Amino acid sequence: MKELVFHAKRLHDLDGIADHLIKESGKERIVAFYGQMGAGKTTLIRVLCRNLKVTTEVTSPTFALVNEYPTPDGPVFHFDFYRINKISEALDFGIDEYFESGNWCLMEWPEKVEELLPVPVIRVHISESPDGSRIIKAEIPT
Repeated sequence: MKELVFHAKRLHDLDGIADHLIKESGKERIVAFYGQMGAGKTTLIRVLCRNLKVTTEVTSPTFALVNEYPTPDGPVFHFDFYRINKISEALDFGIDEYFESGNWCLMEWPEKVEELLPVPVIRVHISESPDGSRIIKAEIPT
């Protein structure tokens, strides 16, 4: 397991962090984002998507559960499990098929479906510092 730690003092810092995460991910395409409400999960996913060449607007799929964004290399799937009450809700929309697609799967609130997450998975933890900056820790399987 490789652990990377980043300190984002400004929004602009996320571009380099996103590039680094993409490069370090190797063949892994399933990424779970952990953090409190307002920590910046959607913001980091938005920057990652831009760096993956998503050309459409990236918004949190809170009510839809999953958004699909086109890229030249295939779709990027963005999940938000905040409103999941039962694990069966994720199974009902075919979460396994998304995970098995080989495409990027970026998940907010993955703790709601933890038992369904495949191995390996990249885990990104975002926390807010007292000064408003963000600490981003990524656990990347090797």
